[in-house]
Amino acid sequence: MNDASQKSFWLFLSLYLSSSFILLITSSYWFYNAQVSMQKANDYYKLKNISDEVSSEVIMAHMMNKPLSLKKYPNTSIGLFNKKKELLYGSVIQDIDFTKDKYMIGDVFSVISHGAANHLNIAYVVVQNTESVVSLKKIREKIFFITTAIAMLIIIIAVVLGKIFLKPIKDKIQEIEDFVKDTTHELNTPITALMMSTSRLKDVKECNKKSIQNISISTKQLYDIYSSLSYINFETKEKDKLVMFDNIVKESAEYFNELIEKKNIVLTLDTKPCSITIAPTKAKMLINNLLSNSIKYSHPNSNIKIYLDETKLIVEDEGIGIEDKKLKTIFKRFTRANSYAGGFGVGMSIIESIIKEYSFKIEINSTVNVGTKITIYFTKSK
Repeated sequence: MNDASQKSFWLFLSLYLSSSFILLITSSYWFYNAQVSMQKANDYYKLKNISDEVSSEVIMAHMMNKPLSLKKYPNTSIGLFNKKKELLYGSVIQDIDFTKDKYMIGDVFSVISHGAANHLNIAYVVVQNTESVVSLKKIREKIFFITTAIAMLIIIIAVVLGKIFLKPIKDKIQEIEDFVKDTTHELNTPITALMMSTSRLKDVKECNKKSIQNISISTKQLYDIYSSLSYINFETKEKDKLVMFDNIVKESAEYFNELIEKKNIVLTLDTKPCSITIAPTKAKMLINNLLSNSIKYSHPNSNIKIYLDETKLIVEDEGIGIEDKKLKTIFKRFTRANSYAGGFGVGMSIIESIIKEYSFKIEINSTVNVGTKITIYFTKSK
């Protein structure tokens, strides 16, 4: 992962995690408060029920003239007070605030009832226990465990999503980096050749055929690189018109003649009159890229055949060929099928865009170390 991808990844991760954790903590806080309120309500009704039972026992003891016997409840303290707030029966855990019906101080939850109605001189029934603290502790532990588990899951999801969402960006950045490297390499070859040729001409102070040929080839290579880059970045809006495509094919063959001679390739042209409706620049780009690839990936001392009629164009070479598994990706921009020769992977992409634009059909048959045959079928539009 390059620096730009890492920066984007960590920025996405920080934004995603911070927003998710804020939501998670807020939700956990609300849930905890809801659980606390619910637990306190349950504890209140439980203690209130005990106080009502005790009040009933006090009233029954008074009416039946029987001694009062307080029933014991687990983890609960019961205190019976008179109007003067003096303890008459039982015990309490902490001092009582008789101004409230229920409250919680520290670990103790208290409920105060007036249900005894002064029977046996009992004005207040106080019930206290510490079960709320235990229950609330369990709630906190449960919420903490769930929150931690969800946080871990969010982190895992964030990392996975970050990699999934940033993969196209990462791939595109890698494509651009590879494109820049390949373009630099491609430019280096003709520029170096031009510098050497011009330097040689300065030294000998006369022109020879080889130097002129090298300069011409290098200049054309630079122009082809420029044309390809201009096309993919500033695609021409040239209007379509009826062109004699056979003339354009012949011009292209003449254009690459020096490079063909340098590799000692035999080019066979079999062209019949062919007129199609297309933008002239795109017609040149189509045949130039096809022929350029054939020359580039052909072995020295091999053959290239071009056949053209009213319905199709065939370019066949005896080059290195293309593996079957790579045939599906050769039209992808900045993708090269092999590293046999230079290039930066835009030629076939340009060819495909022109074919799609004019509803042509392309057929590629290739065998490794035997050669490649590309057929383009025209849709007639006169």
